Amino acid sequence: MKNFLREFIYFGLKQAYACLFGGILLLTILLTKFFWSDDIPIARYDFLFIAAIFIQILLVTFKLETAREVKIIFLFHIVGTLMEIFKTHVGSWSYPEDNLIRLWGVPLFSGFMYSAVGSYIARIWRIFDFKFEHYPPKYLTIILCILIYVNFFSHHYLPDIRYLLFIAILSIYGRTKIHYTPYKKTRWMPLTIGFLLVSFFIWIAENIRTFGAAWVYPDQKNGWDIVSIDKMGSWFLLMIISFVLVTLINKVEKISKYNG
Repeated sequence: MKNFLREFIYFGLKQAYACLFGGILLLTILLTKFFWSDDIPIARYDFLFIAAIFIQILLVTFKLETAREVKIIFLFHIVGTLMEIFKTHVGSWSYPEDNLIRLWGVPLFSGFMYSAVGSYIARIWRIFDFKFEHYPPKYLTIILCILIYVNFFSHHYLPDIRYLLFIAILSIYGRTKIHYTPYKKTRWMPLTIGFLLVSFFIWIAENIRTFGAAWVYPDQKNGWDIVSIDKMGSWFLLMIISFVLVTLINKVEKISKYNG
C-alpha cells in the first residue's frame, strides 16, 4: 500500500507538471473573467495572448519546457488557429469580446488553447518515458490524422464520417499498449483508453474555459450552460491529431512485450 501511494502521488505530481502551461492559462482565463475591468486600457483577449507568450518565456527560461516542446506548441498554434478561423465563420462557436490581436476575426490567444494540449502530450511523453507495444505503422496514423482534420471542415458541407473514423481508430490503435513509468515500476494501459481519459479531462477544461467566456457556443449566448458531453467525441478525435503531430517530433520507442 505504501508503494502504491508513493506511485500514485508521483503520478499526480507528474500529471500536474505536464499540465503546467494549460493550467496556468486556464487560471488566467478565470481570474480575468472575474477581475477584469473595462477601465483597463487593453482588451482581455489581447492580455490573454500576451500572458500566454509570457508564460512560455518563463517556462523556457526556468527550463521547465524544452526547445522541442516549444516547436510542438508553435505547430499546434498554427493548426488550431486555422481551425478556429473556419469554425467561427461557420458559426460553431464565437468570441464575444472585442480585441485587436486577431486574425480574420479570431483572437490569436485561441491557438494557445490547442497548444496547451500539444504541450501536455509532449511533456508527459518525456516525464513518463513512454514506450509502445504494437504501435501501428506511422503512415497509417498520418493518413488517419489527415482524414480527421479534413472532416472537421468537410462535415459542414458533406456527410460527417466521424463514426467511420472512430472505427478506424479502434482498428489502427486497438492492439496498441502504452507503457509509462510514474515512479519506479513500469505500467501499461491500452492507448485508446489513454486517449479517452485525456479527452474527458479536456472536456472538463472546456467547461471551465467557456464559463470564463474564452469562447461561447450558440446555446450559451443567453447564459452559460454545461458543454454537451457529445463534444467529448470531437476532443477524442482531436487527441488523435495531437498525438500524431507529437510523433512527428518525438521518437516512438517500441517494445516487443511488457517486461514490467
